[in-house]
Amino acid sequence: MNLNQIQNVYFIGIGGIGMSALARYFKFIGKQVSGYDKTPSMLTNELIESGIDIHFEDNIGLIPTDYYVENTLVIYTPAVPKTHSEWNYFIERQYEVKKRAEVLGIISKDTFCFAVAGTHGKTTTSSILGHILFQSGADVTAFIGGIVENYNSNLIGSGKTVTVVEADEFDRSFLHLRPDIACVTSMDADHLDIYGTSDAIEASFREFASKVEDKNNLFITKELPLEGVQCAVNEDAVYKAFNVRIEDGAYVFDVQTPSEIMKDLRFGLPGRHNLMNGLMAIAMAKTFGTPTDSIAKAIASFNGIRRRFSYQIKSENLVYIDDYAHHPTEINAVHQAVSELYPGRKVLAIFQPHLFSRTRDFVDGFAASLSQFDEVFLMDIYPARELPMEGVTSEWLLGKMTNSNKKIVSKEDLLGEIKASDAPIIVTIGAGDLGEMVPSIKKVLNENI
Repeated sequence: MNLNQIQNVYFIGIGGIGMSALARYFKFIGKQVSGYDKTPSMLTNELIESGIDIHFEDNIGLIPTDYYVENTLVIYTPAVPKTHSEWNYFIERQYEVKKRAEVLGIISKDTFCFAVAGTHGKTTTSSILGHILFQSGADVTAFIGGIVENYNSNLIGSGKTVTVVEADEFDRSFLHLRPDIACVTSMDADHLDIYGTSDAIEASFREFASKVEDKNNLFITKELPLEGVQCAVNEDAVYKAFNVRIEDGAYVFDVQTPSEIMKDLRFGLPGRHNLMNGLMAIAMAKTFGTPTDSIAKAIASFNGIRRRFSYQIKSENLVYIDDYAHHPTEINAVHQAVSELYPGRKVLAIFQPHLFSRTRDFVDGFAASLSQFDEVFLMDIYPARELPMEGVTSEWLLGKMTNSNKKIVSKEDLLGEIKASDAPIIVTIGAGDLGEMVPSIKKVLNENI
């Protein structure tokens, strides 16, 4: 498919974080862009403000009349049901209809492609890498699965020869990519509604890793059963972060590379998991040939990603952090970071489970990770693309938690319950629509300061 012949790009599910990055990209390169999403959000509002036409009703009458078969590419998210009338309209008329991952593969196939894979850490690692490359002057475009604070966008740069993409394992999407340099940050069981077993997930990651022919260009953590260049924090590895300390709320550390020691790198993202993500990005940039001083400056200036341990309030008496974590491993990472930064202080965690299937598959892990917090407000499960499953409820999860200071809280009651809490550290956690409530939560908490 030749993107140069395409004049119009239509998105079904344009408000998704990955889809909206593509929408911004096509708008930037001069295509006419429009689309559908189920509900308005902060992301759709930003796209509309940029000049993209979006509607929120599944209605073929709202498709632009000049979007013809020969000049239009349709991009859809797998979350869209097969009964969707707009999707069927395009399929029946034999439009070019592709998944987001397929389009990323087309865009990146004629570029030098960095691909960041892993069940956790993709967005942070790819954001750091994109930031390093862009700040060092590389001709890069980075497609990010989150809003990068430095750019207030999920798109970094406008380069034509280098791309950074998140290699998403959902629906085996990452197998559409042809990476030149890649990393795998983790291979925990997830998306069991798609894969069925953890063995099937591992097999898919192995297939992705096999796409990088030169294993000197594949970066992995030490525990992964893959062939590649090992990276580690405070352990022997080809790329090793060591002499790690906290100064003025930021990590300062050294990195051993195959050719040198990079001294006193400064990095503002909290949590050892983020330190590992940063190390992966450093290793890939160093292999690409990015100068050491450029890497050091970029790492120090990286401000993080919206909804990834994102500070909303940071005062002496009250801290409010928002995080996208939706898997037990990710919740453990949030707890580790909060505990390291605020030892001995009471932490209230507000968690909205994401997907019935994920809650069912990892209920014991969720119970264990949430029980580490001093107080927990548990919200109803956010269904996303799923229908309810019998017996899979937040009440079921609550009953498995060992923390005695826990309760179910509805969306309607959440602000009042937060206002009544005496916790000086508050964390909202989850990948559902809890993120849309962050401004309201921040406002209520500011009234308490």
